[in-house]
Amino acid sequence: MSIIRQQTDERVSRIVIHNETVYLCGQVPHDINDDMAGQTKSVLARIDEHLAEAGTDNTKILSALIHVKDNKDVPIFNALWNEWLPMGSAPARTCVQSTMVRDEVLVEVTVTAAL
Repeated sequence: MSIIRQQTDERVSRIVIHNETVYLCGQVPHDINDDMAGQTKSVLARIDEHLAEAGTDNTKILSALIHVKDNKDVPIFNALWNEWLPMGSAPARTCVQSTMVRDEVLVEVTVTAAL
């Protein structure tokens, strides 16, 4: 069984495909100076782009690990997540408050999806 790695550099592959499963690295927003709503929209758009590149979409997400800088922002994230995710496609999900790699990053999402 082959492993396909896409958008790879010396330390990370943005997309890994193995056994009909797609693994995305943690997605952070393009503009880290945006507010929580803007950062969330950016992260979800990046997930859409990477899933499409891998040949799948957000209806096939199996699990999601969500890191938020501050739990007070979870309702904002959830509202946008609910708009983005098609009805009946809710994955297994964990949402945790985390110290982020850069102070300006408010949200990071890692997903695993089926092809």
